[in-house]
Amino acid sequence: MPNETANSWESRAAASSFYGFTDLPTVAERGTVVVSGGHGPYVTDVHGRDYLDANSGLWNMVAGFDHPGLTRAAQEQYERLPGYHAFFGRMSDRTVELSEKLIEVSPYESGRVFYTNSGSEANDTLVKMLWFLNAQEGRPERRKILTRINGYHGVTVASASMTGKPYNSVFGLPLPGFVHLSCPHYWREGRPGESEADYVARLAQELEEVIAREGAETIAAFVAEPVMGAGGCIVPPEGYFDAILPILRAHDIAVVSDEVICGFGRTGARWGCEGYGFTPDAIISSKNLTAGYFPMGAVILGPEMADRLHRASEAIEEFPHGFTASGHPVGCAVALKAIEVILDGADGEPPLIDNVRHLIPAFEAGLARLAEHPHIGEWRGRGLMGALEAVADKAEKRPFPGHLSVSERIANACTDAGLICRPLGQSVVLCPPFIMTDAQMQEMFDKLEGALDRVFSDVA
Repeated sequence: MPNETANSWESRAAASSFYGFTDLPTVAERGTVVVSGGHGPYVTDVHGRDYLDANSGLWNMVAGFDHPGLTRAAQEQYERLPGYHAFFGRMSDRTVELSEKLIEVSPYESGRVFYTNSGSEANDTLVKMLWFLNAQEGRPERRKILTRINGYHGVTVASASMTGKPYNSVFGLPLPGFVHLSCPHYWREGRPGESEADYVARLAQELEEVIAREGAETIAAFVAEPVMGAGGCIVPPEGYFDAILPILRAHDIAVVSDEVICGFGRTGARWGCEGYGFTPDAIISSKNLTAGYFPMGAVILGPEMADRLHRASEAIEEFPHGFTASGHPVGCAVALKAIEVILDGADGEPPLIDNVRHLIPAFEAGLARLAEHPHIGEWRGRGLMGALEAVADKAEKRPFPGHLSVSERIANACTDAGLICRPLGQSVVLCPPFIMTDAQMQEMFDKLEGALDRVFSDVA
């Protein structure tokens, strides 16, 4: 372990910390990277070394690590009202303002917002809302939730059941009633000779068959990320949502867009669902909602679902659910500023979404160039989220043996070069901050290319 002494930061982390979503062999060999500061899109470790964070923290630090407007918004609100809740008919004025703003920037003309502390909690809340609503409307059997294999919706019990990842089996999940449809990844899942249109038709047919098998009267909702994030930046095939949404609507199944990653500019649009031309019944938001400067999530309800939930709650005089920090005034103040920074422009600076749109061509060109490597099978992405998938054989799309941990090796080689990216399965994922410059974009791809060359020379 580098810098391992009795009282080093690395040793202290190993002795006292229990890691989640961390490759433990890597930590045992290399130690923990302990960061102590940040500037722009870079984080700085305790030894003073800078890393260009091409993962934006965890998709969320889109305004960088030292944005003065965001820190000032938090400081001013801490001085004004440092904390409150949203229970018992009381909430902060900032909470009211944020709810109004979220409806304003949503695809809805009206609606209501319920606050949580994370995207996981927001998805859990959504499930309880649907169960409660259907029971109050006399349809208690309508409880099942449809998601997709490789979709990611969180780590709490219900949201982990929604998440179509095999690792959740170690917890005995998913719970009954959570049904995972096929992953919409044409490059990997399409059959030999099957066109993209035929593949979409097959997925639509699968949906019809699942609804027939489960019973439409038992299905509460279909929940989907417009672009799968933690699944490896999987972009749906052309016409996918156009094919499946009419089926869901015909069976009165609610459609929910999980915008935890895609929302507020990541795809180049305000919302990922807008980029794919559909309006869901509800939106799940987090991450970019506060640009990572405060833990917060939100369920944004469209007008029909909002009205139905309100009527159902009136019948028993309350909606018996919430969190101590729901609608926290500091989080709401930060979120209001983050929305301004990303969508409107603030303090004389243009909106960050403009820079996202400026960077997208260079981002896509960089991914495409690296995908020419004989051991990169596919590049994929939308907006400023993309992935490169490693393969042992490009023509056959054959992955490397799992024991080689190729994507983890690439990520480690990047770290050695001062670049943070994320390994996901056989892929390396990039989701850079919205504040990146052209020069920093080039730095990112140059360092990644060097890492690819080093790793593939060892394993290929």
